[in-house]
Amino acid sequence: MNIGIVGLGLIGGSMAKSIKEKTSHTVFGYDKNEETMFLAKMTKGIDAPLSRDNLGECDMLMIAIRPDYAVQWMQEHAAEIGKGTIVVDLCGVKRAVVSEITPLARKYGFRYIGGHPMAGKEVAGYGNAASHLFDGASMILTPDDATDLPLLETLRDFFYELGFAKLTFSTPDEHDRIIAYTSQLAHITSSAYIQSPESQEQMGFSAGSFRDMTRVARLDEDMWTVLMMDNADYLSRQVDILVENLQKYQEALHDRDAEALRALLKKGREMKESAGGR
Repeated sequence: MNIGIVGLGLIGGSMAKSIKEKTSHTVFGYDKNEETMFLAKMTKGIDAPLSRDNLGECDMLMIAIRPDYAVQWMQEHAAEIGKGTIVVDLCGVKRAVVSEITPLARKYGFRYIGGHPMAGKEVAGYGNAASHLFDGASMILTPDDATDLPLLETLRDFFYELGFAKLTFSTPDEHDRIIAYTSQLAHITSSAYIQSPESQEQMGFSAGSFRDMTRVARLDEDMWTVLMMDNADYLSRQVDILVENLQKYQEALHDRDAEALRALLKKGREMKESAGGR
């Protein structure tokens, strides 16, 4: 297949590197950053730049830029995408993107499905992209009534070839509701936690707990602001729940109520054990 990738940052760059290392597909790539394009060509992460000349030749097109840019790019280029081309956006929110791109697919005849690879790092950019980033990861897809079985089979085979361990099917609404908790809330919590005055005095006093809690505070604030504002309804609800839960711990400490604190800690441990996962 000819595969076009729009955006060669951490996710798009990892897609390109993985495809080149693990498959025989041809990769056309585009990034607005000239240095990124130079690196992608020099490291053979892409076979050639994605352009208006070869966009129509792509059998699959992956959009790996932030949601507002993804919608804008698709609006500007939808008419140039070949009929029958599979388009997958890789954005971290789905409602804001799917609602805009789906009508374009129906108008211009390409096949579209929302996607979100559940893999990443706290650092961005093509230089941090890796061909193994998706090994063992879950790929979320949001099929709709226009999605047929052959399309899903093609995507299944393709993503498994890149190292994904499973496909998870969801609606855009369910995706955004759960991602608000599993991803976006974690970034907000990490960002708030590191803003304690003691963060500047932690050298020699910190180990794994501090590292784990602060890792994702090293975020791209521009991208994450867009993601969080696109999902503000579900995310604000999760923040409310977290604040309510923290208040219970605060009350137990203020009251020096060891039994209440122990019960809260026990409940947290039991919920983690029942939730499974990493």
